[in-house]
Amino acid sequence: MVTNGPERKIVGIGELLWDLLPGGARLGGTVTNFAVFCARLANQVVLASSVGDDEYGRTARGILSQPNLDLQQLQFDEAHPTGTVEVTLTADGVPTYIIHRGVAWDFIQPTAGLLAVAQSVDAVCYGTLAQRHEVSRSTIRSFVEATAPSCVRVCDINIRMPDCTAEVLRWSMAHATVLKVSDEELPLVSSLLGEQVSTHWVFENFPNCALVATTLGAHGSLLTTREGEFRHPGFPIKLVDTVGSGDAFTAGLTHAYLRGASLPEMAEIGNLCGSYVAGQAGATPPLSAELIERIRRLVHES
Repeated sequence: MVTNGPERKIVGIGELLWDLLPGGARLGGTVTNFAVFCARLANQVVLASSVGDDEYGRTARGILSQPNLDLQQLQFDEAHPTGTVEVTLTADGVPTYIIHRGVAWDFIQPTAGLLAVAQSVDAVCYGTLAQRHEVSRSTIRSFVEATAPSCVRVCDINIRMPDCTAEVLRWSMAHATVLKVSDEELPLVSSLLGEQVSTHWVFENFPNCALVATTLGAHGSLLTTREGEFRHPGFPIKLVDTVGSGDAFTAGLTHAYLRGASLPEMAEIGNLCGSYVAGQAGATPPLSAELIERIRRLVHES
């Protein structure tokens, strides 16, 4: 772990689920993967989600009991099962999903304890998928809106149709400081919003947004601010699967953003994290000492 940098408090709020992969079940969910990766980079992380009172839920809690990851806001739901997703991989390792509905993370409750956390966080990560049900949608919005003006609000759009609407997408984008989107999602974003969406359009329509991070698959990423942009070509790897690679990118990007990194440094760290996960099985593999040391040097932590 990175151990000598200033601590940052980060919240991931949204889906916790099990990816039912061809090789077996693996714990996942965009914000869960994000939270685990941020914690392994030695940020102080709170995971706000919900699991069922079942074997998947109990196993998830056991796996997530690790340094720097606070599970006090991980709720137990006796009425709904832990989320599961059937994942099929193409020959190129690209996943497709069947996301089961009516599960615990659809019903995250706006408890007083959860909303109190919002006042003291440096960053919060949320997406569109966990807003598909009105209960979690209301909780996520209440939490995000309760954060301080200085809080970095990271929106990973992560569209999973039919579980995203134009209204959810607009709200999510309007409240984001950092917006992460894949190049494959951009046409769908444009279609949902009825606009030709570009970074210029985002900055023009959403004044809170300071950075748009566009992932380009094997071709790296493009980071754009109101002042300029930086394109990173990515890193060559032997692809295993892409499950969780985008979440790792977002975690690395957020880690760097909170430490005042430059666009090239943020892009380097985000792509390092994303390519690292794509080169291994599962969404949250243990981090190598080499990866941690490279990130530590890039953000100038001693």
